[in-house]
Amino acid sequence: MATYEELHGKRVEVFDSEPTLNLSYEGQVWYNEATGTLKSLVLTKAWASSSILNTARIQLSGAVSSPNTASLAFGGDTPPGVTGATEEYNGSGWSNGGSLSTARRLGAGARTQTAALYFGGNPPGSGATTTEEYGGASWTSGGALPVAKGGLAGCGLQTAALAFGGSPPTRNTTEEYDGSSWTAGGTLSVAFEDAAGAGTQTAGLKFGGRGTPTQTTEKYNGSSWTTSGLMNTGRGYLGGAGIQTAALGYGGMTLPNTYQTATEEYDGTTWTTIPATMGTGIRQFGGTGATASAALAFGGESAGTATLGTTEEYNSSINAFTAAAWASAPSIGTGRYLGGYGITPTNASIIFGGQSTTSESKTEEYNGTSWAENPDMNTARSRINGFGTQTAAVTMGGRQVGVPPNVNMNNTELYDGSSWTNGPSYPLTVRGIGGAGTNAAGLAIAAWTGSPPGFTTCNDWNGSGWTAAEANLNTARGYVSGWGTQSDAGAAGGPPANTDYEEYNGSSWTTKTSLITATGGPSGGAAGFGGTPGAIKANGNGGTFSQQWNGTSWGTAPSRANTNYAGGMSGGNTAASGIVTGGYIYPSTGPATGSEEFTNVTETATAKTLTTS
Repeated sequence: MATYEELHGKRVEVFDSEPTLNLSYEGQVWYNEATGTLKSLVLTKAWASSSILNTARIQLSGAVSSPNTASLAFGGDTPPGVTGATEEYNGSGWSNGGSLSTARRLGAGARTQTAALYFGGNPPGSGATTTEEYGGASWTSGGALPVAKGGLAGCGLQTAALAFGGSPPTRNTTEEYDGSSWTAGGTLSVAFEDAAGAGTQTAGLKFGGRGTPTQTTEKYNGSSWTTSGLMNTGRGYLGGAGIQTAALGYGGMTLPNTYQTATEEYDGTTWTTIPATMGTGIRQFGGTGATASAALAFGGESAGTATLGTTEEYNSSINAFTAAAWASAPSIGTGRYLGGYGITPTNASIIFGGQSTTSESKTEEYNGTSWAENPDMNTARSRINGFGTQTAAVTMGGRQVGVPPNVNMNNTELYDGSSWTNGPSYPLTVRGIGGAGTNAAGLAIAAWTGSPPGFTTCNDWNGSGWTAAEANLNTARGYVSGWGTQSDAGAAGGPPANTDYEEYNGSSWTTKTSLITATGGPSGGAAGFGGTPGAIKANGNGGTFSQQWNGTSWGTAPSRANTNYAGGMSGGNTAASGIVTGGYIYPSTGPATGSEEFTNVTETATAKTLTTS
């Protein structure tokens, strides 16, 4: 006999508190006795901004393993010239990969991130037959297309790919790739260029494009194409994701010159426009997505902006996604740069010392809402750093500027949340020392005296005194951004301005993958916070650029709004949140008071309350 659930579906469950939400609750309804509300968990479909490309460009292509954690961008036009740049997306930012052997634009790609394919494109203006294969680090030559073309679309895998359409002239041809050579496939019903593709070699999908009509959708079965449904918004230069029976089309351009934000879903027969729209109408961008529930759009151009480096993520999920971002925070009371900090959550941060017109001794604490002035340091100084928390911080070394002028120091001071006391002298008379750890187990990293190459010296703090650390840095420098703990620390940047990044395990330093952009110019370093494996390195040298470490490589992070550099910083022991404050307004308008808070991407499932109307 059939059960009640089989006949009528699940009964409404009653809870005395909100259940732990997961996929099993998607589409279900329950009653919360504590709040007296009827609740449900539904899919959320939305676009959110993500980190920028290292190389802004148009007419680029992409490949994907998992769109929001493992995608690839390659080729394109910067302009004024084509580029062979390849970038890998790790779910939060872009890092540089191996460059194409032949730079070109308007080609097509096939997945995956570590086994990608790029074929066709321009130059020359008449199109290329070039095919290249990516192995996760570098590109090698593959079999040539039988016909030269650009503006084509593609889908499939590196060993089983499909190329279709393109120009010049506008084509309806199809080619199949077996991992070494291309052969002719079935003919499209409509010749086109600049369309989108999805699916596999034996179950491919073509939609949109610059042809007549622009709404046309066609399916490929491994030998021939058949038309199947029209897009609601006909367009070219669009992005595509998914498979033949569940696809996503987004962005692009409609005639005469309208940049689109519209997103449509395809169920194998019919296209439906969904409420989720892109943040910016774009065309000639890279688009990837192995499924219709998650996709990326990167690069391209929009109205008024010829070349973009922006990235947007699409998710259809029970979880709501909040993109990583910098946001304006309350200003400090005294503008200064090259001050020290306490490594604490953003709602319990501290900045001390620094330089305005002369060295400062002022201390300010942040409670998540405002900054308040606390007791001054015993000795005014700048070019300092520190470690610990808002109520238990340590700072060492530094430089006095003004009275007496330009003197490096070896002073150590300890902060207990209400006052500063002098501690044992630091072993070196230096400035620009990096810091990690706590007031009971801290690590001082490298140093600077005023000219390259700086120091490799590292020292341990045990709560009452200094001793030599088990190992020194491999590369001499100062003003490093330091984070982590005494036995699990990271050190990034300089000066001298460099891309060096090293990690410490309590006994030795190991050189890791380099930063994307050198930081730490002649005036001192940039801000950083987090730990291993996650860290954020922000600003430096007057830029707004930020970069993020994921334990394996450095990728781009959202850019800041301000161009202050050499700023004080405090943040958590993860890259989930942090605050940058003060600094020097680039290029020469003086010490800054502004602050910005960083919050990393969040993903949460939230039940909706059902109401009647």
